[in-house]
Amino acid sequence: MSLSLTDITLTYPDGAARLTALDQVTLQVPKGSLTAVVGPSGSGKSSLLAVAATLITPDTGTVTIDGTPTTGLNRGDLTDLRRHKIGIVFQQPNLLSSLTAAEQLQVMAQIDGRNPRTAHGRAMELLDAVGLADQAGRRPHQLSGGQRQRINIARALMNDPTVLLVDEPTSSLDHERGAVVIDLITRLTHQQATATVLVTHDRTHLAAVDDVVEVHDGRLRLPSAAR
Repeated sequence: MSLSLTDITLTYPDGAARLTALDQVTLQVPKGSLTAVVGPSGSGKSSLLAVAATLITPDTGTVTIDGTPTTGLNRGDLTDLRRHKIGIVFQQPNLLSSLTAAEQLQVMAQIDGRNPRTAHGRAMELLDAVGLADQAGRRPHQLSGGQRQRINIARALMNDPTVLLVDEPTSSLDHERGAVVIDLITRLTHQQATATVLVTHDRTHLAAVDDVVEVHDGRLRLPSAAR
């Protein structure tokens, strides 16, 4: 099991009390599978993703990434774990305006100290996988919104993560481009053998995913249509 969340509880200060964002959540995502997490705003989806990304430490429970429990790891160890084991696709691509599509990916490998030639080869391989090898020399302002999001996805895979976490990737795209992006994430999950969690409000593109769970008031449950 590449990603395992076990009995996760997360609370935030709320005046003199505490607000429960996640309530005894358990989620298992196998290698090579895509789990979609749906639910209304404020239900706990973003908190779940942040805990899975080790960006927030839960009050109780255990997060295990590729067999490594994160409980007790210091800040440096967690940073190293994220760099080598976790890819994150943010809602907005946040590409660097001065870099070409290929350079957006290569900089991730450079941060990790990888050989530039190897990094370039991997970048071109991933751009080809997302259908943008012919756009490798273009900068963000020369690309469409859907193309920028595909580069965002490729960038998250640059360091061969075992876990891929995707936050609302279709929020700024129309229906057609959104469907293309979801299909791409599904295909790459299987090809790259990642354990992928996709957080989304949009239930219209979920036919191809391997599993769907719903967050409601911080608890996981089967989606409404399945009950």
